[in-house]
Amino acid sequence: MKLEATEAGFTLSLNGRPILKHSAANPCIFVGRGNDRIEMHRGRFEIEDRLVERCPLGHAEIDGERIMLAPGKGQVPRLMLTLEKNAIALQATDSSINRLWIRIAADPDEHVWGGGEQFSYFDLRGRRFPLWSSEPGVGRDKMTEITFKADKTDKAGGDYYQTYYPQPTYLSSARYALHVAMSAYCAFDFRDDAFHEIEAWAVPERIELFAAASFLELVEMLSGRFGRQPPLPEWIYGGAIIGLKDGANSFERLERMRAAGVKVAGLWCEDWVGVRPTAFGTRLFWNWQANENRYPGLRQRIAELNAEGLRFLGYVNPYLCDDGSLFAEAEAQNYFVKDGAGKTALIDFGEFHCGIVDFTNEDAAAWFSEQIIGARMLDYGLSGWMADFGEYLPTDVRLASGADARLMHNQWPTLWAEVNAKAVASRGKTGEALFFMRAGFTGVQQHCPLLWAGDQSVDFSRHDGLVTVICAALSSGLLGNAFHHSDIGGYTSLFGNVRTPELLMRWAEMAAFTPVMRSHEGNRPRDNVQPDGDDEVLKHFARMTAIYVHLAPYLKTLSQEAAHRGLPVQRPLFLHHEGDRRTYTIQDSYLYGPDMLVAPVWQAARTEWTLYLPTGTDWVHVWTGQSFAGGKDITVDAPLGQPPAFYKADSAFGALFRGLRDI
Repeated sequence: MKLEATEAGFTLSLNGRPILKHSAANPCIFVGRGNDRIEMHRGRFEIEDRLVERCPLGHAEIDGERIMLAPGKGQVPRLMLTLEKNAIALQATDSSINRLWIRIAADPDEHVWGGGEQFSYFDLRGRRFPLWSSEPGVGRDKMTEITFKADKTDKAGGDYYQTYYPQPTYLSSARYALHVAMSAYCAFDFRDDAFHEIEAWAVPERIELFAAASFLELVEMLSGRFGRQPPLPEWIYGGAIIGLKDGANSFERLERMRAAGVKVAGLWCEDWVGVRPTAFGTRLFWNWQANENRYPGLRQRIAELNAEGLRFLGYVNPYLCDDGSLFAEAEAQNYFVKDGAGKTALIDFGEFHCGIVDFTNEDAAAWFSEQIIGARMLDYGLSGWMADFGEYLPTDVRLASGADARLMHNQWPTLWAEVNAKAVASRGKTGEALFFMRAGFTGVQQHCPLLWAGDQSVDFSRHDGLVTVICAALSSGLLGNAFHHSDIGGYTSLFGNVRTPELLMRWAEMAAFTPVMRSHEGNRPRDNVQPDGDDEVLKHFARMTAIYVHLAPYLKTLSQEAAHRGLPVQRPLFLHHEGDRRTYTIQDSYLYGPDMLVAPVWQAARTEWTLYLPTGTDWVHVWTGQSFAGGKDITVDAPLGQPPAFYKADSAFGALFRGLRDI
């Protein structure tokens, strides 16, 4: 970084590119005060700010690496900036400040990516993105009927910016990245041509800056900063993880699927703990231990699966239902988050209530890690699980650490990931046992080995359907989350919206070209088609699992690369074609490693598909062997079973890719 005083103020540059441009007439930093209102309803938040003050800091005094900022000359400074190696440290000299705005210099044609895991827009330019962990909502589009109904029924509709996993980090097409080191509510506003405005509801500890000669180097730097995941476990390459929640009948259904040719890595039964019926659909009984009434002799059945080279996976989340045995145990030891009266805070999860285990209490976190995940899951025989939720910490509760819940809310998913990771490490199973999460925040990368995209609707919708999980994988992957996957067929089925066989098949086609294939029966299994519920779907699903297994040698190289370099398996096209600016806004196709390009069909009733092939190489269509020059749009046939997929003509894996035609 280089700081230069100017006649009107100062300029701070990174590798010759202005980051902050300050003058009295156009200050780049504002401070102020506000009174917020944050209310949670089943993981969704109403957030508003009653702004008391927004004051431009127009006057700057520079002393070496330190900048003192005041509203005007002769006035008392309110903020101090200190330049560190690749960072700007911030300190309020006015204790009343609880709001800060900082404007980062921008170019009109600049593109911006990141913000955690974003589902609607990959290129963030032109929009504002609040960064607060929450349920994303149903439909996530205020112009659609399903979002209207979800809002009307349960305030559950959501919007384009809502995400389980926010992170105040972005990458710029100018080949730099910026991270805000804080956990308070934050918003990135990219709507102005001349600047990007960061709004923070606390004074950040630091603004961290990264610069590199290429996007690949930049992603490596960020993954080095936030954490990398171990390689995928060897057993995952055996096929799909089959999600069934049918009690003991799940094992019989699994055998029928295997007999039909489905390649299987494991059986995932989230209902291993039992179930409870609700208006939303069949929910789980949140008391994290095996329910042998629903799964008689489960431990023996798991051992039998293991003997055949298959794994068994379950489900857990950081809450305990108040009608379960573990709730009483935790409450007796004072392990729950408290309400304002000092009693256990009970959270409404829709027809049942739960306590939140307080992970700021070291004893509570250790108890959950050892007694629940360690003793009741890993020791029982589970090889993995969905580590669900993490985004439901209200802001009006009391924590054992004394920390403000408004500052801990975004951090909660990272604490939850750490609890899981410590349990796995305590059994010496890091890189062998596989848990997956939907919620996240800064630092989750060093604990969580696999992201999953959460609860999409069972449809082709633009803001909550199949296409959104591509955007989620690409945005989170740039920030060090190398492995990402989704529920094949989606999850949320409400208001008569149900899966079609076509949707399930198109989703499976995409999943065959991702790090992990995993099916899910959804919230209403009986209303929605399942892979084993239709002969055509089952045959198609079996073939997709065979494609996934066939590509395992290639995926293994990507897995190792992810562990060593932090590069994601699913990559935006520009990561290897940064000279081709047309790739900067593409969010419905991706590179599967450096050598394959996949453009999933994400609209219904399509038998042809148009896509863009990047410049710099010739591309071979997987299913026909036809070669195409890069740098143009092409249209290819895309019947069910032939998702648009291409490989580089000069790839060292050419023989492997050509073999896909024979499956």
